[in-house]
Amino acid sequence: MLTMEKLDLKKQWKHLYQPPAGDITTVTVPPLTYLMVDGQGDPNTSKSFEQAVEALYSLSYTLKFSLKKSPRAIDYGVMPLEGLWWADDPRVFFQADKSSWKWTAMILQPEFISRANVDAAFDEVRKRKNPPALDRVRFEMLEEGTSVQTLYLGPFSEEGPIIQRMHDVIHAAGKELYGKHHEIYLSDPRRTAPAKLRTILRQPMR
Repeated sequence: MLTMEKLDLKKQWKHLYQPPAGDITTVTVPPLTYLMVDGQGDPNTSKSFEQAVEALYSLSYTLKFSLKKSPRAIDYGVMPLEGLWWADDPRVFFQADKSSWKWTAMILQPEFISRANVDAAFDEVRKRKNPPALDRVRFEMLEEGTSVQTLYLGPFSEEGPIIQRMHDVIHAAGKELYGKHHEIYLSDPRRTAPAKLRTILRQPMR
């Protein structure tokens, strides 16, 4: 009888996905591969962001189930939604208006996922559902390296002060911000009260 291998990716990358709440820690992030979609605008009101998330999850779950049924028989949990955020004027991150924010919505993929696996998943999703943003998805490696991060508890609208603290920690260490502000959404905002949302905030530095 075939034995199913089950992987806990959050446990495998524990230092990246289970940081202590409130503490700003320094981590080394290895090169990781994601499914990604780019866009611009307030994620709370942007149809483009909603469509990006739909395409990312459709592909991610198709990959999961195809690997589960394959001769390798590997099972794993789909990783949480993540986002890279930036703007032409960095000061907008401390303001309520998010209309000028630029973003990359993304979901981390296991290291054994190949481009051939992804291509096959694209074909299957296109035949079955063909979400509007499917052709905007790319499969790409992200290299962040040395970063600071923290687990933030609370509404997205009140992240500003903790992001500023992270920037202050980087500057106090004689470093500068490098790359894009990174968020990992551990809670589903559709089912979780704003005060109880759990979000990992990460900022690469050099």
